[in-house]
Amino acid sequence: MPSITDAKVLILATNGFEQSELTVPRDKLREAGATVHVASLDGKDITGWDKTDWGDTVPADLGLGDTSVRDYDALVLPGGQINPDILRTEPEAVMRVREFVEAGKPTAAICHAPWLLVEADLLRGKRATSYPSIRTDLRNAGADVVDEEVVTDGVITTSRNPGDLEAFVKRIIDQIEGRHDQSVAA
Repeated sequence: MPSITDAKVLILATNGFEQSELTVPRDKLREAGATVHVASLDGKDITGWDKTDWGDTVPADLGLGDTSVRDYDALVLPGGQINPDILRTEPEAVMRVREFVEAGKPTAAICHAPWLLVEADLLRGKRATSYPSIRTDLRNAGADVVDEEVVTDGVITTSRNPGDLEAFVKRIIDQIEGRHDQSVAA
């Protein structure tokens, strides 16, 4: 496992991501020394959703088609209702999420973003959490759903909402640096 200062992290998002769920991990991981790239579906800048209205535009570093799991140490999936609902209908986005998990690389999803894990059929038999309104979807996909700020099972980390961002980002860093045992749920 690399040090966070040597790590490369990919954030996959599209328009309608929950503003803080992209910007806080991006900024905190960069502050910790990681190289962080934001990928949108087409490589164009994307606009967030900030609680009740459209938020800020975030520059995309590259398009989804220009990403490869071998170039990154971890994947971060911000939530919001709109963003993951669009991404889960994009076969290449679902495939990329599956590739990260199958490669054994930390994959972190917050709020509604576990919808992508559901679509990729990655939660069967896994312990996970999410925003309350999609917990039934997680259960129907075979997950053991709990209400905790951050849950890690294997390489998959999930959190509930923006209030969990501090614990979410800390867990991502711990996983990248190998300080969190990925063989057990915690």
